[in-house]
Amino acid sequence: MAVAQRRTDTASMWGEKNKEWTTIGQKNENAPYWRKTVSDDINEQSSRLTDWSQEYNQCSSGRFKGQVDECFLDNIQLINEYTSQALYQHCRVWPNAFWIGIPDNRQQFRIDGQGVEQEDLLCRHGGTDFDLVTPAECNIISIVVPNETLFGLAEHQGIRLALEDSCDTPRLRSNPQQIQSLAQLARKILGASDSPLDVAVHKDLLLQQVLSLLDDAEPNGQVIPSHKHRKAVVDRVRQHLDSAGDLPVTMTALCELTNVSRRTLQYSFESILGISPLQFLRTTRLNRVRRKLLTTRGISIADAAASQGFYHQSQFTADYKRLFGERPSETLKRVYH
Repeated sequence: MAVAQRRTDTASMWGEKNKEWTTIGQKNENAPYWRKTVSDDINEQSSRLTDWSQEYNQCSSGRFKGQVDECFLDNIQLINEYTSQALYQHCRVWPNAFWIGIPDNRQQFRIDGQGVEQEDLLCRHGGTDFDLVTPAECNIISIVVPNETLFGLAEHQGIRLALEDSCDTPRLRSNPQQIQSLAQLARKILGASDSPLDVAVHKDLLLQQVLSLLDDAEPNGQVIPSHKHRKAVVDRVRQHLDSAGDLPVTMTALCELTNVSRRTLQYSFESILGISPLQFLRTTRLNRVRRKLLTTRGISIADAAASQGFYHQSQFTADYKRLFGERPSETLKRVYH
């Protein structure tokens, strides 16, 4: 089965022990492929979704716990992802596919800087980068359907899917009860790993509900007038941080970079990400230190901290433990166990 061959070494950077995921697998060639994984690190968690490209930054304080329940019905991917802490996620779904997302907790949830209402269905085209801000204690159902399957079935049934606008609008307004009904069906399928389940029947049930929702859905383009400009400011800062590498960045430099006042920078980050630019800078730098400790063998805590502008070791250690719920030395131990 082709999809089973894709899930091989996505966690190789985390060491041999982290490859030992709890895999339920297939009972026979006509059965779905299930997998359940648990994690206590956001970087492990970000690698758990098969064929997705993701980077997670933890924003709220405390130890992280996560779980991914995943199922393939032939070529359709179903996921329920749980994350215990608030995260800033940069995501990309596998190409030539269409992603639908249904979060259970919509308060403080954002997709590309836009808040999510009860009647909103989240969507993105495969191969397209998008950003999520997810609150603590969050579950999100994801359904990924290959374009050929989705549009082929729609054409066969005489349904015209007007999804061109969804390239610019990540929210589709639809019937809240139908949205919950689709999420319920997805959860039942994901929870049926110990029960016999006919792939063709459940694939059809799922696709028919997806098509019904998309047929009635309309793009939700309601955003504040300044949204486009504020998102551009945040995106410019994020791109600069990516290209700046290990160089620490100051607020003054960001104001000059984006050519906006400190107040506009503040408003932009609060409306798009729900946090201040200072919080964003600090958590981003701390998350970078954590990734360095986990992926750079032989690096010292002092060097990893200094690379992101943390020179006061006791203060750095306190801030690190407050955010991640463990000391930097405990993070280093993960690499060697």
